[in-house]
Amino acid sequence: MTSKKNNYLGPLVIIGVLFFVMGFITWVNGTLITFFKKAFSLDNTSSYLVTFAFFISYTVMAIPCSMVVKKTGFKNGMSLALLVMAVGTLIFIPAAEMASYPLFLVGLFTIGIGLTVLQTASNPYATILGPRESAAQRISIMGIANKGAGIISQIVIGKLLLAGAESTDPKDELDKVVVPYLILTAILVVLALIIRMTKGLVEVSEEEDSEGVNQSTPQKTSVFQYPNLVLGVVALFCYVGVEVIAADTIINYGVSLGIPESEARVFGAYTLGGMMFGYVLGILLIPKLVSQQAYMIFSATLGLVVTVVALLTTGFTSVMCIAVLGFANAVIWPALWPLALSGLGKFTKIASALLVMGISGGAIMPLIYGGIADSIGNTQTAYILVLPLYAFIVYFGLIGHKKKSW
Repeated sequence: MTSKKNNYLGPLVIIGVLFFVMGFITWVNGTLITFFKKAFSLDNTSSYLVTFAFFISYTVMAIPCSMVVKKTGFKNGMSLALLVMAVGTLIFIPAAEMASYPLFLVGLFTIGIGLTVLQTASNPYATILGPRESAAQRISIMGIANKGAGIISQIVIGKLLLAGAESTDPKDELDKVVVPYLILTAILVVLALIIRMTKGLVEVSEEEDSEGVNQSTPQKTSVFQYPNLVLGVVALFCYVGVEVIAADTIINYGVSLGIPESEARVFGAYTLGGMMFGYVLGILLIPKLVSQQAYMIFSATLGLVVTVVALLTTGFTSVMCIAVLGFANAVIWPALWPLALSGLGKFTKIASALLVMGISGGAIMPLIYGGIADSIGNTQTAYILVLPLYAFIVYFGLIGHKKKSW
């Protein structure tokens, strides 16, 4: 068993590369929201259809994608996912030529389908590879790769799409996406081939994830008999909602306060930078000095406090409070997964699919935020939406994950 555990470094490096790819493509959405809002003259609600189209695929496709992963295995599933993502990025080219916002949304939905397969395979893979008590540490390392890529994508793509002279012709503006997304398509195809040919990824049995199962209790027959999973899905829905709101609304929020777009375009990188700092602390502290659930409770509580400060302050100070939510959010995701999957055993893959469905919080919550902002005419007050979301995460960390029966 020890030698087997020592062989996990190679697979985790490969998973880290995939998390980098996921981060680069996911966190460019904040830039796309502002870019499309200007190019198509959209209101807040319509502009946040970017996140809706992207993240709703996790709900629609999570179960089918879990079946794909079960049939193909981790390695082939990941390769297929990258090819599906390449189809999605390629759709951006005709969408730009046709100046079609709906077609851009189709491309984002297709990218989301590919990411659903990657998330379904990679998160439980990183969780199972090694001791459960250090799972948050491993996923935090993946998070650094993910958010580091997000910072790069927001700076690079943001400079390409939001900086420089603006054309009065929407078609000329939309043409800015063609070259970057052609390059992304090529990179995704090459990575798919590399993953397909590599021999470094080993298959991990679901039965290896049986820690925490009380063998003296009757065998459970349904995944819904695990309260820690069901409540974990809700908590993850809440978490992804606040994560995406913090990262993808901050540019628009800054612009709405009168901050020049050339300055506001990097605000999303501040949020992701905060997350990276939080991940580093998680790696250093978990599990030696603090448990993953204790850190999660602290993080969600910090999110509550910082949000209140963001609502009560003004200008750049309030914007930076939204950026600090990145730090507060950092360890919630990696801590939540092992707590929700604890003791699932043979149900691990289907449970992972249900957790992936919770990622739809990133589709629904920003859209609700945009609706609130439009209805009251205030992008700042709309952040009150995240308070009950953080409150539920605190509940899950304190009580919900300990429930073993209904």
